[in-house]
Amino acid sequence: MDRQSQGGGMWMRGETIGRGSFSTVSLATAKQKSNKRRNHLPPLMAVKWAEVSRSSTLQKEREILTRFEGCPHILRCYGDEITTENGELTYNVLLEYASGGTLASRIKNSCGGLPETEVRCYTRSILQGLNHIHDHGYVHCDIKPQNIVLCSSSSVDYVTKIAGFGSAKNTMKELRKRKKERRCLNLRGTPLYMSPESVSRKEQEAPSDIWALGCVVAEMISGKPAWNCKPDMDVTELFSLIGSSRELPETPNEMSKEGKDFLKRCFVRTSNFRWTAAMLLHHPFVSESVQIITSPELSNDTKVQLAGSYVEESALGGQKRRRINGSDDPSIGDDRLVKPVSKASIIYEAA
Repeated sequence: MDRQSQGGGMWMRGETIGRGSFSTVSLATAKQKSNKRRNHLPPLMAVKWAEVSRSSTLQKEREILTRFEGCPHILRCYGDEITTENGELTYNVLLEYASGGTLASRIKNSCGGLPETEVRCYTRSILQGLNHIHDHGYVHCDIKPQNIVLCSSSSVDYVTKIAGFGSAKNTMKELRKRKKERRCLNLRGTPLYMSPESVSRKEQEAPSDIWALGCVVAEMISGKPAWNCKPDMDVTELFSLIGSSRELPETPNEMSKEGKDFLKRCFVRTSNFRWTAAMLLHHPFVSESVQIITSPELSNDTKVQLAGSYVEESALGGQKRRRINGSDDPSIGDDRLVKPVSKASIIYEAA
């Protein structure tokens, strides 16, 4: 339903600029009346909204964003508000406006991939955001180009920021919940970017975000998904490829030696040996220091010890064959099951 030209007490809703699985995104402008309470709102924003009865995921996203206030690599949130429009209650979250759109759109319009110098810069910023998220005990669970946005910057044209926290989780809270209820939780994320442990063991921790990051980096370089899926491949077949085979996502041939080595650290099937965000920030592919040499292999003595928690399998067994083509819903939220997903919509759906 259109909410154009309506809004809250301090802002006015504008045109719709995107639609996601759980909400709609519109432009928003701060009202010009002088009031000290409105000083924190910029002139132009994005408002992410949904009907109150369907806003549980959006409310959760707002709650998580408040925990990351001040991180320059995560999309900024200016608050929330419930409005009454056309006789219906609407939940609204006011966000920083990403004038450059999503990374998915940037890749789609690149005609074959982005310059590696640009990819290095974008990757460093995403890593800094992931490092902040993981340090605060959270996992994003749905890192993909649609959830990375481009915001204007005074020093460069655009900087990347992480958005789309609807599937994110607090690792310790989820672990306590699992132990208390003796049951698993729903599998979260987007199939093309899921890690082997997410699919095979229903384990989604910080290393899963790193695997997804590797898929995003490969896609930025090549302009196409890291997994070379056949057009008629269904979700079950894709999950078998990710979770049960020994194959790895494709590393673009055109990448530099440093870039290929970076992806090698992300695409490690054993999650305990996958590099963390903090470690990858020192990799020569993204490091601003020219002093760093190519990263060595990890030994058993220095492997990363990361506690795993289990999540519920999202209804793979006993269901009908599902095609990757033919659906407009690419994500698996914490309150929905695996559904057919279109290869095109997985990559380029509006945030």
